[in-house]
Amino acid sequence: MFSFSSEQLALEWQGLLQRFPLDLVERVGGVAARHQTALADHFYACLLADSAASKLISHEQVKTSLHNSLCAWIARVFAVRAGDDLKPLVAQQKHVGQVHARIDVPVHLVLRGARHLKERFVQFIHDDHVFGQAERLQAATLVHLVVDLTMEIMGQTYSSSHDRYSRTQEAYRLFAVVQNVASERQRQRAALLDWENKLMFDLAVGQTAVLLPRIGASEFGLWFRHKGAHAFAGMDEVEKILKAMKAVDETLIPGFSRQDDTPMERSTRLRELRSLSQAIGLGLEAMFRQTNELEAGRDALTRLLNRKFLPVVLSKELAYARQHDTNFALLALDVDHFKSINDTHGHEAGDLVLQQLAVLLSNNSRAGDYIFRLGGEEFLMLLVDLDEESALRVAENVREAVANEPFDLPRERKLSLTLSIGVAMYDGHPDYQQIMRRADQALYRAKQEGRNRVAMARD
Repeated sequence: MFSFSSEQLALEWQGLLQRFPLDLVERVGGVAARHQTALADHFYACLLADSAASKLISHEQVKTSLHNSLCAWIARVFAVRAGDDLKPLVAQQKHVGQVHARIDVPVHLVLRGARHLKERFVQFIHDDHVFGQAERLQAATLVHLVVDLTMEIMGQTYSSSHDRYSRTQEAYRLFAVVQNVASERQRQRAALLDWENKLMFDLAVGQTAVLLPRIGASEFGLWFRHKGAHAFAGMDEVEKILKAMKAVDETLIPGFSRQDDTPMERSTRLRELRSLSQAIGLGLEAMFRQTNELEAGRDALTRLLNRKFLPVVLSKELAYARQHDTNFALLALDVDHFKSINDTHGHEAGDLVLQQLAVLLSNNSRAGDYIFRLGGEEFLMLLVDLDEESALRVAENVREAVANEPFDLPRERKLSLTLSIGVAMYDGHPDYQQIMRRADQALYRAKQEGRNRVAMARD
């Protein structure tokens, strides 16, 4: 795909500004500085009135972070002059385009906002007495050209970033998020059977309906909703399984609370439950038969996921959390003093420790959770469908499990290990980079406060 370099775009911006008198450019910049708050207010008022845009941003996000960022953007874009170095400003527009692609903002919404921004800006120019009649037309032209150029730069970066993300997303869908299809098939088949057996036992002992295990919250349900449904996207069985799970959790299980059921009605409900469970199992088998093992995207040493699919997984979980009003947490984990292990015992020992740590992390996660090795001794856990208290409990359990585990080294030696962990909860922000930064900051604080501890991200 053809694209202009930053140098070319900076020169084009320079040429655009040179077409207008310097004092006119400065007066337009003054209008931008004086009215940046009102312009940002108008921009977000128009976007929040759009149902598609309101799904991506909330009034609270606008109030706490986005509004100030837009004010600064307006002031900066119109503060430059023809003689300035415009490459940093071009870089800023490219960064904005990358963010828009990352959070999947539709291009038409960005252009819609820009149109409303230009209209309001021109109105301020028309009402400002620093411009003569002829100058108002020039000033309005300058506003339109500058905003259009920034949109062009953002759009160029958006397009390339979005295309790259789409290719990675498709690769992730095919990857199926499993290490081995055969073993994953057995694992999920067993998880489904385990849920069914527990449900039948609870029914047999007279457990109240509200306490009966829901399939959506089971190990199988978590895996299918957060991994399987995405991995097998496009197969007819996906929707059938999701529909059957919903019927079980929302219709059949609550029906067991009825006290006036006749034995025949209860028997009928049990048969329906059994039939849906069998249908889910058959659908699962059919999906696994249609897929093959794909290893791209898995860390060669630990067999955990690597960075390749991190943007796709985070974007998918952000969308899921928004759509279903659920929550998730990121745990940034770092092995304390790992360099000393390699220096003292050698890299073979370091690799062996990381492999054992990967197994321990997997054993302390659920089927719907994700574990990544980011590189070296850095790991990331994404925990789905839980609140802050539960996330902190998982983090503390992981920390304690590692601290209490004797790690095996070559020649029958043992080693003690500790982890520092930073925890961040999803706060509704549409850009996954925000929650990653918050988790990293919390991890840094855990390190600074003495290591071998869990730190919660601060707002």
